[in-house]
Amino acid sequence: MAQSYLFWRKSADSWRESPLDGPKLRRHLGAWSLMLLGIGGIIGAGLFSLTGIAAAHYAGPAVVLSFVVAAVGCGFAALCYSELAGMIPVAGSAYSYAYATMGELVAWIIGWDLVLEYAVGAAAVSVSWSSYVVSLLREWGIALPARWTANPFDVVRLADGATAHGIINLPALFIIVAISGLLIRGISESSTVNNVIVVIKVAVVLAVIGFGIPFIHAANYHPFIPPNTGTFGHFGWSGIMRGAGTLFFAYIGFDAVSTAAQESKHPARDMPRGIIGSLIVCTVLYITFGIVLTGMVNYHSMLNDAAPVATAIDLTGQAWLKNLVKMGIIGGFTTVILVMLLGQSRVFFSMARDGLLPPAFARVHRRFHTPYLSNLIFMVLTGIMSAVLPIRQLAEMTSVGTLLAFIIVCGGVIVLRRTEPNHPRLFRVPGSPVVPALGILVCLAMMVSLDTLVWIRLVVWLTIGLLVYGFYGRHHAFRN
Repeated sequence: MAQSYLFWRKSADSWRESPLDGPKLRRHLGAWSLMLLGIGGIIGAGLFSLTGIAAAHYAGPAVVLSFVVAAVGCGFAALCYSELAGMIPVAGSAYSYAYATMGELVAWIIGWDLVLEYAVGAAAVSVSWSSYVVSLLREWGIALPARWTANPFDVVRLADGATAHGIINLPALFIIVAISGLLIRGISESSTVNNVIVVIKVAVVLAVIGFGIPFIHAANYHPFIPPNTGTFGHFGWSGIMRGAGTLFFAYIGFDAVSTAAQESKHPARDMPRGIIGSLIVCTVLYITFGIVLTGMVNYHSMLNDAAPVATAIDLTGQAWLKNLVKMGIIGGFTTVILVMLLGQSRVFFSMARDGLLPPAFARVHRRFHTPYLSNLIFMVLTGIMSAVLPIRQLAEMTSVGTLLAFIIVCGGVIVLRRTEPNHPRLFRVPGSPVVPALGILVCLAMMVSLDTLVWIRLVVWLTIGLLVYGFYGRHHAFRN
């Protein structure tokens, strides 16, 4: 009896059916908008914040190699996402793909796991958004109360020179609420805002690269791969791998494109273009940016903070560039939060449409055609995380959740090639099953490189998810 539902699979064609009636999501996005959505989701915290954290803690100047390793793993996964997105063009992303290939239990696990990628990811980015906003306002002579711009785990310096723990990160909470409101308003409005800001933040990245090159000091690259300290993951090649596992967070965004499939005009054709195109553009920018940033500032002294780009720009002495870059970065973070919260609401929308979650998550607004209740629920949950948790723990949790999702997607391509070999595929992963298998191996290697505490958190989170499934999901699933 258990096997009858634990491993029950939806066919690749059954995504069109749902027992729930009511307003539908509105199809508005074309290939160009999908690619910009991917770029909007990719370029953000990983580039502007985690580059410094990974360099200072794990890889040194070889953080560039960490970006390359992460890009290779992402490339394999992106190809797999592209094939499955064309076959199963629904809002659930990896959750829906798992349901069609590995059964209900695995689908539930990956759907629950995606909370770590999207909701926790949005919270992590909002912390960096807050850091840059505080820095920019300080440049303009506006000093926000230190304890109200930091989480309770951080120690801040007060105006009188004393130190104290933060109370709550109000700017981070503010941006979560604002973006959630935009997403509720509509996919058309959200896409337009994303497109405008993406153009601005790509220009900012190019400006940092162009103006930063004259301030590169070759000495900052030596040693390029710092010797291992004797602890796994602290510099050396193991540090490069751990840095890649952490920086994998920087690449999430292209997979979030697949969550917008039910709002795409021609999903089978345009989803692969949006996914692969956004990853290629961002990988080139990442590697170039990493080379310049680690050349400008020694990884020991200046990069171990939540706003390393602002620190590097300070060295140029160009006040106008510093303010421009900070504004561009703030806008960049804004689009990442938008894409992550968009993806999260659409995944739970699909799970609710399948009966695994309460129908409130699938309720679509009659005027705006968005899953507004799902957006509201995650506004509250993500807002709490962003207000009280530090960025490093949030980012590492996001990375492990993303890697697990990518492994499931790569495995899904192999399974569907065997179970549904004749199903139409507008895009096919070249070299299958070798390429999907390599994707699994690279992602698994990066997962193993992450800290033990990250794994413990993952196990605890998935255990909670299995309890929810046992008490609710398995009894309410629309298997028939």
